[in-house]
Parts: sequence; C-alpha cells; structure tokens
Amino acid sequence: MSSVATRYEHIVVSEDQAPTIAGTGMKVVELVAEKLAYGWSPEELQFQHPGLTLGQIYSALAYYADHAEEVDDDLERRLQFVDRMRRTSPRPALLKRIRKES
Repeated sequence: MSSVATRYEHIVVSEDQAPTIAGTGMKVVELVAEKLAYGWSPEELQFQHPGLTLGQIYSALAYYADHAEEVDDDLERRLQFVDRMRRTSPRPALLKRIRKES
C-alpha cells in the first residue's frame, strides 16, 4: 500500500485517504477517538500504545489540531456506520442467551 507524505513528520495519507501514523496501521482518527472518549493525555496514549513514540502521537495530535473538521467528520461517519451495523445485524445467539439468563 503506498502513501503520501504530509508536512507532519510522522503522518502520511494512505491510499484510502486516511491520515495514518507512518510505519504503523494507526489512523489519526483512531488515536483522536481515544483521546476524546477517555480524555487521555499524549503520555497516556503512548502508554496504551507502546509501539508509538511520543513524537508520533504529538504529530497525530498536531495534524488533528489543523484538520479537526475533516477528522471529526470521519469520526462521525465511522460512528454512524457502527450504529447502523448494530441496528441491522442480527444478535449472535450466545449474546441472546447471556442477556436472557442475566
């Protein structure tokens, strides 16, 4: 998969147009989602993702700071997709049994 460098040292844009931390599979939107959901500091994000350096994390957060609307839109699309899947997918039999027995 090829990618395009950005002006952010550790951020590339993948073929699917997703800003990604170079050399990893971590998309900027995924890291931002964790920061927003849990309120994690860059140091906590690095603790949770020991394969990432603080430089990579700060670069992803800098990218987000400059492209917040674009990343927020991507995050919203992802959340809507998950919501749609939850509503339209059949519940697994095991989950049905667990919830019925509880």
